[in-house]
Amino acid sequence: MNAAVSTTEPTTGAPARWQPPTLWRAVQVLARVLLPLVCRLRVTGDVPDHMRNGPLILAGNHIGNFDPVAFTAASHMRGISPRMMATGGLFRVPVIGRFMRAAGHIAVDRGSSNATSAVPEAVEAVRAGAVVFIYPEGRIGLDPGLWPERPKTGLARLALATGAPVVPVATWGSHEVIAYHGWFPMLRTLISSVWRRPVVRIHFGEPVNLSDLREGAVGHAQRASERVMAAIEGELARLRPDEPRLPRYRDHTRPVSIARRGRAAREAAAKGGTG
Repeated sequence: MNAAVSTTEPTTGAPARWQPPTLWRAVQVLARVLLPLVCRLRVTGDVPDHMRNGPLILAGNHIGNFDPVAFTAASHMRGISPRMMATGGLFRVPVIGRFMRAAGHIAVDRGSSNATSAVPEAVEAVRAGAVVFIYPEGRIGLDPGLWPERPKTGLARLALATGAPVVPVATWGSHEVIAYHGWFPMLRTLISSVWRRPVVRIHFGEPVNLSDLREGAVGHAQRASERVMAAIEGELARLRPDEPRLPRYRDHTRPVSIARRGRAAREAAAKGGTG
């Protein structure tokens, strides 16, 4: 089934509201059914009823390859079917790419000139009444403590261009289900998760207030980015109170970098006495 797209209603001249394809809804159900085989999903918080069907932006931290799968199930539990902004490489994989396009997801080709084109497409999606999910960091974070890295400005530009509310979504525990790199480590950790069944927590926070910021105003995109990321970090801190600095579970396939360390990561490192 092809993704639903914006069309013009002949009676009003307004764009028709985007509707999630049946295929995408079916995959959400499937994820919710299969997830208990490898983890224990705990979803807290919610999306306000008047925002549930869009337009809405969801912004989350990115700690592992299992994040999108866990979020797919969690979003179904909360009655939402978001269009996900995902790396363009997925869209070039034969079977997965066809599904991503059919489901209405939005490709982001990181590191290429095409990356900027994803924001106008996302703006159009939000204006058509869709719920759009984005990882503001733009990649799986490499901070040793798994705190969010500094965000890109794509989220802020999307939010300020559309005026849509932004709800922070914090995820913790998904890094234990599938390793970061290597087919063998990824398969090994996934199989071991069948009996380990780590707890994966996802929390939907309160909408972030960006009402004082404007599109095109100097510095406002950066302020919006930092404000949303601070909200995500705040919700994440509540999910990992006994792991404030470093995670207990260590993935030896994950590279480590502090080049893009965010505020929460710097504060946690300072409290722990490390750089």
